[in-house]
Amino acid sequence: MSGSVSHKPAVAAVVAALAIVYLVWGSTYLGIKFALEDYPPFILGAIRMALAGIVLYALMRFKGVAAPTRKQWKTLIILGLLMVLLSNGLVNLAETQVSSGIAAVGVASVSLFAALFSAMRGDHPSRVEWIGLIIGFTGVIWLNIGGTLSATPLGLICLIVASVSWAFGSIWSRDQDLPAPFMNAAGQMLTGSVWMALAALVTGERFTAMPSLHATMAMLYLVVFGSIIAFTAYIWLNHNVRPALAQSYAYVNPPVAVILGVLLGGETVTPSELGAMAIILVGVVIITTAKLWRK
Repeated sequence: MSGSVSHKPAVAAVVAALAIVYLVWGSTYLGIKFALEDYPPFILGAIRMALAGIVLYALMRFKGVAAPTRKQWKTLIILGLLMVLLSNGLVNLAETQVSSGIAAVGVASVSLFAALFSAMRGDHPSRVEWIGLIIGFTGVIWLNIGGTLSATPLGLICLIVASVSWAFGSIWSRDQDLPAPFMNAAGQMLTGSVWMALAALVTGERFTAMPSLHATMAMLYLVVFGSIIAFTAYIWLNHNVRPALAQSYAYVNPPVAVILGVLLGGETVTPSELGAMAIILVGVVIITTAKLWRK
């Protein structure tokens, strides 16, 4: 099965997948913060991705979905590095330095990088999509000026690398021979869990105490909702809609993450940050409606 878009998806399916990615992934930043109370960042990623990958892989095989070929596994190993270790793993590491809301804001730049990589691939965003991308990224810059990231170089570097890796992996995968979307997600999580385990080994991570029930429940939330449900929804979107629309979640996640951080995580938000998030949402509206406008 090719990674390219091969058919026109149902509008209801696209809306449902976007809603899952927008809301669930927005909440996972706070889930990561809670899980990091007792789980080291790369160990957290290894456990999360291994559990989710095993469950999803077993479910797909039970339903008769073909296992990845040897060639496809080689591609999945690369995607596990790009879209799991260098993306999710570095976000975990960044959240040891910055708040969950700021981490989500930092990742919002993924849409701009995805647009650039997509243009290099020959799939140029429309003029309306570029307007939405520029507006959304302007809001991201506004939200970051004088913020937490400027005072935490490690967090800033991690989030930039995570955004670039995720965007490049998303666009590069469209031209690759990959298994069916959900099996693709399972394969990425399984290979990514190995990369995470290696990173944990290299950095010397280890548990210093038995994880609390609170942190473990957060980790399981990340497994079920963040990985099995939302990650598979994203993989489906990435191969069925335009890149700008698939990547638009990065502009919705920050407001969701910031609001949940304030309500449930004891984090704070300023009037300036609220204004910036409003600008980000304007960019999202433009991007998500651009496809209809083109028609």
